[in-house]
Amino acid sequence: MHGYSALLDALHARIRAHADAAGFERRVLIHLGDYIDRGPDSKGVLERLAASWPGWERVDLMGNHESLMLDFIDGTRDGKIWFANGGLETLASFGVPTDAPEPHARAGLIRALGEAGLRRLRALRLSHREGGYFFAHAGVRPGVPLDAQRAEDLLWIREAFWGADFDPGAVVVHGHTIRPEPQDLPHRIGIDLGVYRHFRLGAAALSGGEREFLIVEGVVRGPGA
Repeated sequence: MHGYSALLDALHARIRAHADAAGFERRVLIHLGDYIDRGPDSKGVLERLAASWPGWERVDLMGNHESLMLDFIDGTRDGKIWFANGGLETLASFGVPTDAPEPHARAGLIRALGEAGLRRLRALRLSHREGGYFFAHAGVRPGVPLDAQRAEDLLWIREAFWGADFDPGAVVVHGHTIRPEPQDLPHRIGIDLGVYRHFRLGAAALSGGEREFLIVEGVVRGPGA
């Protein structure tokens, strides 16, 4: 999502409409992470995560960008690494001066997030199992049981995952690695369409073994576009 709240609104509307048309009795909305950074409205995306979805179950997973921000907040990683990966845009969306010294920027961000916002970020899960599907932001380490995956791999893995031909024990649904179209493979589904590059945001609608992809796109015309 990377701070593109207007596209997220459009995708959420598509998801609701699709579920209504299909008449699904049980509805589970799973977000794969990377809510912040790079785009114009990280604050707005996080606000939408806090909104209720009556009639739906919700699972919000952590992405590597939320991990970087929490490391900055906790002082466990050099802020320059986060800033170089879109953190400055996130600070700006919360009204925190981007030229402030790190201690002041950290304090300003903590104040802007508030206790409730920090709790939601810290409550983000690393993975979720649903039927024959396993959801994680980046993917999984081949050869490691799904219930023994390391946080580092769930958040950051790339070539070692998508370059391998293996049976994970479930269909892995992930983002993190940009492709122009959804990747629909027997053992994994990739749905990172590069929203901050191509202004396209996608979701996979999964019902048993059936898969359908919902995509919204647009151009930047102001905050959150």
